[in-house]
Amino acid sequence: MEKSRGYAHRLDLSADVETVWNALTDASRLAQWCSPDARISARAGGLFRACVDRVTELEACIDVFEPGRRLRLIYLPSASLPPADSTLVDDFILEPVRPGTILRLLGSGIPGSPEWDVQYLRLRTGWQAALMRLKALIQGANAERS
Repeated sequence: MEKSRGYAHRLDLSADVETVWNALTDASRLAQWCSPDARISARAGGLFRACVDRVTELEACIDVFEPGRRLRLIYLPSASLPPADSTLVDDFILEPVRPGTILRLLGSGIPGSPEWDVQYLRLRTGWQAALMRLKALIQGANAERS
């Protein structure tokens, strides 16, 4: 089996865990920061669908759903991606801190083969840009309440 690679993003937010969790799991909020056509059925066994890199539509099963704490996505095979022997995973982990929340996104299972180089870069940078939009959305909402 070939080696796989991943990515890790950390976002420090000045919002409580409930606000961040809502932005991850409410379909209308998800569409505001992730991708316009993003969909989620927020429950264990539910479905997540988005175009994080603005090019490739991804579909995932939610295999871990711990409200306010953790959301893990196991991606389904896609005809628009190169073949893979590994399973692509994105794991969102929330940690309450004063005065807000730390959100970590750990991506894994991306094949290390050259045909995956472009897709790896798209996923890593796509999520990075999406998380910056999430931060702007949440920080903007907090500023309006102040």
